[in-house]
Amino acid sequence: MTFTKTALGQTALQNRSLALTPRQRSAFIMFDGKRSTEEVLKATAGLGVTTDDVNHLVTLGLLAGTAAAVPEPGPASAPGLAGESRLSAQEHYSKAYPIATRLTAELGLRGFRLNLAVEAAGDLVKLRELAPKIKEAVGPEKFRALEHALYS
Repeated sequence: MTFTKTALGQTALQNRSLALTPRQRSAFIMFDGKRSTEEVLKATAGLGVTTDDVNHLVTLGLLAGTAAAVPEPGPASAPGLAGESRLSAQEHYSKAYPIATRLTAELGLRGFRLNLAVEAAGDLVKLRELAPKIKEAVGPEKFRALEHALYS
């Protein structure tokens, strides 16, 4: 997955307002929306950076998954005759998860618990259960991208 720094993350980096370990700070700096998590972990392996460090940064709302990490739907994912999606549940989840994490991470500390719930949602059903709470928190306009990823 590819992550980018959130506005909260940018501010925390500049102000040093959060106590991050040196390895977390090093990994955080490397996330630019272009490098994958695997690339960052490989580059910081000598420092001892682990996926737990990356997950901690996401949980704090400093990093958010980028939509660019999700492949664009092709002709095989066009809606069927009855308006039903041809995407599998896993494909819906793969499209929706980065959007949901980005939206909840942008809420900062007020969306911390919701962001944790999104991180814990391991499948499409759980992510859809959280959708009304996300919509309420971010508003209908920002929610449209997630709604499209979850249901179309």
